[in-house]
Amino acid sequence: MGLKKKLLGMAGVALCSTLVLGACGNSSDEGTGEKKEVAINHDSQFPIIKEGEELTLNIMAPGVGMAEWEDMPTLQDYQEKTGIKLTYTTPPSADFSTKLNLAFASGDLPDIVYGAGSQALTASMEIDYGSQGILLPLEEYITPEIMPNLYALTQEDPSILKSITTPDGHIYSLPMISRNATSIWWQGPMWYNGTWLDNLGVSELPKTTEELQELLTRFKDEDPNGNGQADEIPLTDVDMNSTRVWLMAAFGLRTRGIQVDDDVVSYTPTSENYKAFLEYMNTLYDEGLLDKEVYGQSDEQKKAKGENNQLGLFADYFSFFTTGRSEAEAMNDPMFQPLTSEWAPEAKIPGSPRISRGTFALTNVNPSPEGSMRWVDYFYSEEGTKYIEQGPEGVLWEYQENADGEKVRVYVDGIDTDNTEDERGKITPAYGLTTPNIVIDTTGEYHIRKTADEEPDTRFSDWVAQETAEKMEDIAEVPFPLLYLTIEENDKVAATATDLTTYVEQMEAKFITGVEPLDNWDDYVKTIEAMGIDEYVEVYQTAYDRWKAN
Repeated sequence: MGLKKKLLGMAGVALCSTLVLGACGNSSDEGTGEKKEVAINHDSQFPIIKEGEELTLNIMAPGVGMAEWEDMPTLQDYQEKTGIKLTYTTPPSADFSTKLNLAFASGDLPDIVYGAGSQALTASMEIDYGSQGILLPLEEYITPEIMPNLYALTQEDPSILKSITTPDGHIYSLPMISRNATSIWWQGPMWYNGTWLDNLGVSELPKTTEELQELLTRFKDEDPNGNGQADEIPLTDVDMNSTRVWLMAAFGLRTRGIQVDDDVVSYTPTSENYKAFLEYMNTLYDEGLLDKEVYGQSDEQKKAKGENNQLGLFADYFSFFTTGRSEAEAMNDPMFQPLTSEWAPEAKIPGSPRISRGTFALTNVNPSPEGSMRWVDYFYSEEGTKYIEQGPEGVLWEYQENADGEKVRVYVDGIDTDNTEDERGKITPAYGLTTPNIVIDTTGEYHIRKTADEEPDTRFSDWVAQETAEKMEDIAEVPFPLLYLTIEENDKVAATATDLTTYVEQMEAKFITGVEPLDNWDDYVKTIEAMGIDEYVEVYQTAYDRWKAN
């Protein structure tokens, strides 16, 4: 598996996984049954239960097809460490949401729902099943004695608890907490073709919308790819997915939807700022600066243009995913510099809340909630998250001594070092899932080398981290906090949301490509108002006010 698949699986990680882990309570005779108190060890990290005690927990989990969970060495080793036996039910990930809903409906529950993500274990499910007592409140266990690692994180960043606390004051699921260098990204960045910049003698990136338009015009007119043909495409994307984010920011907008500024919630697609953004993009389109195929082309079609050296500014997780160049060559493709305009005199961009909810929940058949919470807490430490990512010593990696006498991690014999993600997927559940742990960069002692004396090549990742720090870190703001709506609030917005999103998406494409003239803006706004946008915004204002007060 390539780097792109790994990163996209984690990134967003960012923001929204559709997978959930879990196991049905009656899937094993050893599992859920009559509850009894199990003595928990608080004197050390391991074992979790005291000597002589027995505890078996059922985990319901989506199968990703790499290995059966009972065969994963990481989980086998963790049973030995903790003293807690595990059983699993792992329906295919494509069926998992259905199976989870069936488990709740039938009462055939797992002890633990693990790695769900908010698309499968939704916010409304948390509130609904929590209010019924089917999902257990977890906040009483987030203490220095029971969960020292997660507790410490919540003390460092109080927004974590605010983001996972439901309107009734309870916490029904634990999050994935991302703290790696790129976790602040709201969307994959845009990248300039560095070769074109060099060929045109461009030494400073555009900082305003006017400067960007001037550079895109040069891309179009001055043959920067040097083939003597007018085949350059100054700006492209797939359905504007990333371009929208970064260019809307130049007009004071951090999202095409609900945004809060100075505690006032608004719906940005009806704002004058958004109209100005559409006018700007329509100008780029009319002048041949925006790809005529930006709406409708596939990622593969975009990639073909990149590999043919036809693109000047484009969106992707990393530039070499589009251009086909090496990492070293990609370091000449600078990250997009956020812009200002008359609508936004200071550059601001959307930032990720860096939290993914719904990764770990306990049901009311769990025989030891405290033991279960102790079980997961290890993964909220630096050592524990690398354990769940890389497995125990001797499986994927082993310690070897290098020429300087230092112990370093080295891939064990037999590991396909060109496909380490596939190898990892066979040994650990932390593969393509939104799991309960922290996400941090793999550096220092946790870097796995091919040989003991190999110097880790971190030049590209270091460069990306530097570009992110310089161009995003200080100006990124979350458009709207991660919060919960009540069941009633969710019902109010659910019916409107789909129609609203569909209409705005369709009209954006029409306005930018000129199919719909911007002279019809007022009619567009009236249509959105008729959909009930005022009531829609009011719901989110109420939810925001409640969130802020807590």
